[in-house]
Amino acid sequence: MSALTLTLVIFGTMLVLMAIRTPIAISMFGAGMLGYVMQAGWLPLANFLNTQAFARFASYDLSVIPLFILMGNFATQGGISKALFECASVIMSRFRGGLAMASVLASAAFGAICGSSVATAATITSVALPEMKRHGYSGRLATGTLAAGGTLGILIPPSVPLVIYAILAEQNIAKLFAAAMVPGLIAMVGYLIAIAIYVRVAPGHAPEFTDDRPRLTGAMLLGVMPIAIIFLIVFGGIYGGLFTPTEGAAVGAAATFIAALAKREMTFKKFADCFYATAQASAMIFMIFIGADLMNSALALTQAPAQLADLVRSWGLPPLGVVAGILLFYVVLGAVMDELSMLLLTIPIFFPMIMVLDFGMPKDMVAIWFGIMVLMTVGFGLLAPPVGLNVYVVNSMAKDVPIAESYRGVMPFLISDVLRTALLMFFPGISLFILKYVG
Repeated sequence: MSALTLTLVIFGTMLVLMAIRTPIAISMFGAGMLGYVMQAGWLPLANFLNTQAFARFASYDLSVIPLFILMGNFATQGGISKALFECASVIMSRFRGGLAMASVLASAAFGAICGSSVATAATITSVALPEMKRHGYSGRLATGTLAAGGTLGILIPPSVPLVIYAILAEQNIAKLFAAAMVPGLIAMVGYLIAIAIYVRVAPGHAPEFTDDRPRLTGAMLLGVMPIAIIFLIVFGGIYGGLFTPTEGAAVGAAATFIAALAKREMTFKKFADCFYATAQASAMIFMIFIGADLMNSALALTQAPAQLADLVRSWGLPPLGVVAGILLFYVVLGAVMDELSMLLLTIPIFFPMIMVLDFGMPKDMVAIWFGIMVLMTVGFGLLAPPVGLNVYVVNSMAKDVPIAESYRGVMPFLISDVLRTALLMFFPGISLFILKYVG
């Protein structure tokens, strides 16, 4: 059987298992096991499984994932989101569509200590959606804004998908976090502009003015101080050389827990729920790791990834054309897979292909820039139909809004995503210039 046929069998098996609602980790594991047995037999497979789990999970770097997830859960359960939204709404109340803009700002600030898109979307929605409804915002604009704002949870560091990319591509996590900061801020500003344009070209989705503007008080500013302090401690410590990203995640989790205690929102039940949720999310991610490892090993045996890299190089396409093709593939793949599964499955295939192309940059800069491009694109899948996980999460909390309306609501933000991705692709220096200052 040819390498191409084997590759199609492996991917076809995975898609069939996913189509019958088999969990993604098991789908990849089953497809990988079939491909491995077809090429090497049962005994080599047993030997691989005997060592692979320990080899994967013994990595110290992997501990950064549950620590950042725990940090986000402490922030979610600690009542920090309400203070963020209240302060942001006061600042943005002078603008038309101000509450929608405040939701984006609150999502960006919350994402700076969360690292999860879904958690950011759900947490800010629980606070912002009732206020937006009370002020007369349409269900379309409200749910679309909150779903889009949630993606800032992975675009602004810390970002769990970016950590996974760093581990798979063997890149420096701190440098990737630094490179993601400016694109994350561009994403936030792009969403604010999208809202400002939308409420003017589509009147009726936001009130013309707000007649009960709240005033900014010292108590509001004090309420958001924990976010700023935690962010400065974590990232100041990482880039100041005080501790590694893994140690920074541990410090961040402890600091967020202390902030939650200070707000008197953390009960023993919520404390336990934080650890249960962290264990559940971490187990899911690590199971996907194992499934992806087995599937990627089966694909490596076919030598299809190397042949694909040689084939792409023989086409003579411009390097940016290859990157654009990969990003379009991620958009399509996002219709059937979540962002973590996409990264674990495809980075071992695409990363070597990118590293042999000439972009006129040092290879380490290419690796970091490509990681940022992938991060921007997998965020697209969180909004685009037919899956759009963030849209489903927000819509499930707005039971009176049809899902079709929520999908219409994210369209202006998807346009912003396309423009931002094109900007970052053609001008890599936007992502990379900050690395000059962080070493």
